[in-house]
Amino acid sequence: MEHTNKQFHSELEMTRSMFLQMGGLVESMVLDGIRALSRGELQLVDRVREHERQVNQLEIDIDGRISQLIARNQPTAGDLRLLLSVSKMLTDMERCGDEAEKIAKVARRLHEADTSYEPVVELRHMADAVAGMIRAALDAFAREDPVAAAQVVRNDKDVDKEWKASLRHIITYMIEDPRTISRSIDLIFIARALERIGDHAKNMAERVIYMVRGDDVRHTGVSNTERLARGEPLEPRREASEAPRD
Repeated sequence: MEHTNKQFHSELEMTRSMFLQMGGLVESMVLDGIRALSRGELQLVDRVREHERQVNQLEIDIDGRISQLIARNQPTAGDLRLLLSVSKMLTDMERCGDEAEKIAKVARRLHEADTSYEPVVELRHMADAVAGMIRAALDAFAREDPVAAAQVVRNDKDVDKEWKASLRHIITYMIEDPRTISRSIDLIFIARALERIGDHAKNMAERVIYMVRGDDVRHTGVSNTERLARGEPLEPRREASEAPRD
């Protein structure tokens, strides 16, 4: 039997709202970090660090609320899945914030070194893509839309391709001019951080599908994730040698 207690549902809604607030801060941290990199707006680094403190506090506060809600109310079915999903998503969201702070710190180091600096176009594009994935995962969470969440899982494939392309580009840049090696390593570090943010956004999207559908789609592949998100049965299992590539 679902809880009908007004106080419980008010607390549940506050928990959802706080998580969405946390996600908005993290999305802005990613965009500010890459803007500091590409434009040299180093005041943004301080803003990222301030937001990181707020994100860490929200993680602690939301975690505490979830523990209390479960202990006091013993929620069932959908309410319990919501709380368990937010609890798991909190970790991914906080790690996105950590990666964004790393990007901002490296951006400051690159610009303060005052060397001739060439931002890599793919990194700006990757940053926009992963910030968009965070925003889409949050939107899918807010609207309880598993199909939109499945699209975030698919988008992670594109980010992985961009990470590999960026790596090739930066290595070529390094080989052509060995004086850029130190700077190029920093750019690889940033590209890797962006790729990890994409992974965390994908994890959150998978949790949204679990929250709404009750299906754990981790490690099922993109196509099956999309099927489960639509409420369709899984494709029949094939031998590993003939399994389709997503």
